[in-house]
Amino acid sequence: MTTVLASPTVEVLRPSTWRSRGFAGTAAALGLVGFLVSAAGSWRPSFWGDEAASVLSAERSLPSLFRMLGHIDAVHGTYYLFLHGWIDLFGASEFSTRLPSALAIGAATAGTAMLARLLVNRQVAVTAGLVFAVLPRVTYMGAEARSTALATMLAVWTTVLLVHLLRARPANLGWGVALWAAYSALLAAGIYVFLYSVLLLPVHLLLVILLAGRPSTIPLAAWGAAAASALLVAAPVIYWGFTERGQISFLGRRAQVGVLDAAIHQWFGTALLAALAWGLIVLGCLATFVPRFDASSAGRARAPGDPRRAPRRELLVVLAWLLLPSAVLLLGSYLVTPVYSLRYMSICAPAAAVAVAVGIGALRHRWAQAGVLLLVAALALPGYLAQRTEFAKNGGSDWRQVADVLRTDARPGDAVVFDESTKPSQRPRLAMHLYPAAFVGLRDVTLDEPYQDVDWLWDTTIPLDQATSRLAGTDRVWVLQNVGSTQTTTGTDVDVLENLGFTVTSARTINRTIMIELTR
Repeated sequence: MTTVLASPTVEVLRPSTWRSRGFAGTAAALGLVGFLVSAAGSWRPSFWGDEAASVLSAERSLPSLFRMLGHIDAVHGTYYLFLHGWIDLFGASEFSTRLPSALAIGAATAGTAMLARLLVNRQVAVTAGLVFAVLPRVTYMGAEARSTALATMLAVWTTVLLVHLLRARPANLGWGVALWAAYSALLAAGIYVFLYSVLLLPVHLLLVILLAGRPSTIPLAAWGAAAASALLVAAPVIYWGFTERGQISFLGRRAQVGVLDAAIHQWFGTALLAALAWGLIVLGCLATFVPRFDASSAGRARAPGDPRRAPRRELLVVLAWLLLPSAVLLLGSYLVTPVYSLRYMSICAPAAAVAVAVGIGALRHRWAQAGVLLLVAALALPGYLAQRTEFAKNGGSDWRQVADVLRTDARPGDAVVFDESTKPSQRPRLAMHLYPAAFVGLRDVTLDEPYQDVDWLWDTTIPLDQATSRLAGTDRVWVLQNVGSTQTTTGTDVDVLENLGFTVTSARTINRTIMIELTR
């Protein structure tokens, strides 16, 4: 074993040489790679339910949005406000609304590389950036109009700034205060974007204790003041999140996620890639913490004053970031109330990438490192391609394809009846709001109040048998139903229409939506 492993060594940068080493350019290049990987093909899948919540909320007027946030989704309010302005400038297409996430992943890729550079060395940093860019969880959130990519970007850059503060120790008091204030602001912003970013606090406390140096020099007071200030600033969203905690009650109706499922699907997507990744993490731990596995130190002593050492403290911090937030949520779900979802731990993806990169860096031969890195990318590729198919989102969302059919076949004056028997985030009526051009001139006969006028995410509706008078003068109706829904199996809406003299002319299944055309 000692012939194939060698722990990566920490290359500590002196503050005066950080800029002269020129890693910022490398980090920026890796960030561009991360952005391009996430942005490529992001426009292909149709929107799905969670993205519908983002887009519809962002398209509300500000008074309507704030009224809604007083009842639901306050924890997403910061992202909705951002997306509101973004859509005003760039529109609400799939590519436009997902572009901020791809940009955030680019920045997070650069931040992951920079963090690994500060904690370990340049080689591990480049590897970490590349691994991060291709992780299935990363490429998924980089092509989704939700807040997880922005939260991940803020998490990694907040950590980078903290490491900088601990390693650089600004001599100028004013500059030091400004940097601690910036750290506090980034931490608060991360909590506003994603409430569970608060789980970074124990990780950062460990980072301060392990990386600050001698006990007498640990800046616990400065960090504590900055963290407390961040919590104080974020107190409103923490309070709103607590009062609206019932909106994640749906987690209690799902099967509890087991540790093995979490280990596979949180970041890696498939069992093969997860096995490789966890194997590399274990390999890095052996090479770093167990001297007999470290060929770089076997049989030879360090020269006096040689600053190179295995990244033991640094890897402990990375492992804490990787494992602690997941452990807290999983234990909370099992012992208290369901609070865990696989995608909630997206903010730990940078730690996963750095830990894998340390394992790759533990291989002594460059050809072995390159081969394993290529294997990671190859195992991630099938999932990446699957994420960029037309029906990739949420088990096959097909709303854009449904809209395309109506754009071609429907005529002004036709009526549309939507399946209301599924949960709101899966109802085909969302296609009308996400792709409104295809529904111009069509009549929504069961609408009660549009979503912009209610304190809820979605439209309110009435049953079709109470809206039959709205079909007067209509000769064609399009019924959109979800495959396997209650409405599909009972056929109630079709029965109502047939009793009014309509006859089924055609029926087609797009993917998960059945389109039934009836004429009088």
